[in-house]
Amino acid sequence: MDFYFQAAKVLDRLDSKQGSIKSVLASLPESNRARTAALVIETLKYKATLTDVINASRILLEERKIKSLSLNLTLVLVHDLLLSRGIQAGDGPIKQAILRHKHGFEASCNLANNGDERAARIPRYVRVNTCLWTTEEAIRHYQAKGLQLADPFSSDKAFARDEHIPDLLIFHPQRQFHDDVSYTTGKVILQDKASCFPATVLAPPAEDDSVVIDATAAPGNKTSHLSALMANRGKLYAFERDQKRYRTLKTMLTKAGCKNVEAVNVDFLTVDPTDSKYGRATHILLDPSCSGSGIVNRLDHLLEAEDDDTEGLENRLNKLASFQLMMIKHAMKVAYSTCSIHAIENEQVVRQALNSEEAIQGGFKLAPRAETLPAWHRRGRDEDMDYHAESLIRCSPGEDATNGFFVACFIKTQIAHCTEEVKTIKRKSIDPTPLVNGTGPRRESCEE
Repeated sequence: MDFYFQAAKVLDRLDSKQGSIKSVLASLPESNRARTAALVIETLKYKATLTDVINASRILLEERKIKSLSLNLTLVLVHDLLLSRGIQAGDGPIKQAILRHKHGFEASCNLANNGDERAARIPRYVRVNTCLWTTEEAIRHYQAKGLQLADPFSSDKAFARDEHIPDLLIFHPQRQFHDDVSYTTGKVILQDKASCFPATVLAPPAEDDSVVIDATAAPGNKTSHLSALMANRGKLYAFERDQKRYRTLKTMLTKAGCKNVEAVNVDFLTVDPTDSKYGRATHILLDPSCSGSGIVNRLDHLLEAEDDDTEGLENRLNKLASFQLMMIKHAMKVAYSTCSIHAIENEQVVRQALNSEEAIQGGFKLAPRAETLPAWHRRGRDEDMDYHAESLIRCSPGEDATNGFFVACFIKTQIAHCTEEVKTIKRKSIDPTPLVNGTGPRRESCEE
């Protein structure tokens, strides 16, 4: 029962606004963190419906003699009773009180609506971690467990292979994996389909001399995806400035068997782009912090909106956009993504980046649609772009069976360039006299 008390305390802290889900869960003892996190997240997912079920049962009134039976403790217990394998605790007055009301819970329970109808239309996506095994092996694993290839919404025993993302499997929304050995050993990773788009679009080369950067890496899902696409070859630098998130990143990468990744506890924006260690990077993934407005069924975005003030939201988005534009200017050859539906964080950032001095001097443009998931139907918003909106990728929550997402890919069209040399030339007064026999002023060369 201590496990349920711990989960209830997490909900208490969230209710009192003592931190985000990520920060509160990060403060838990590591030994039981994963199990507690799974219960808390799943309880929040169905919080609205579970609360209605509990109120209809009148359990908190009829069992008021049990002083420790709070609403949040009841929420996590009823979740496991109705949606999991039952209450995992020995008999006692609290468990007995819950069981006395079991039939009432079941009679009033309609879990089709979890507070956001769009979330109910998102299946459970599971990415096969090809650093550890193949998709074919994963399919045989689940077939051996009694599942069959079929429409994932037809049964909780059905699953399918995604048509857009290689190595992504689709399961029924209620399918649980927290006790699945393939999940606990890192062989599969729970990752929304849209979240798989950035690494897929970036398509890092699987070569021994490849150098790739994930500029904002924690918690590590996209980093591990990049590592898998690189076949664990080359070098992948994963930057994370926050120390706690950095530790989470390292744990995740170790579990996923990502041997070609070097985690770096540094803010990517402070890195010198001419540093010989990182300057050889040819592919960079930028997935900076954003408003999260596209997320309808995960983590902090499962909580009720804390501030619906339009002016406050606009100021926040402007700050986020400025930060993201600075990152793009720092790197440029990138796949840029957000889990936002707001144009100010998406198309408008891309448009500003394309019009920046760095983009013009470097000869950068958007990758054509043919190189950015051409079969995906939803593209960028024409009204927020000067041109090439079809090069951008959007996902709409409730319509695309994913969370809301946005991806843009910048590519370099000029092979030879050296911005610093160009700037140096501009600052100098250059004698136009041609070089003769090694005399006269030496021209700067971008080839050196």
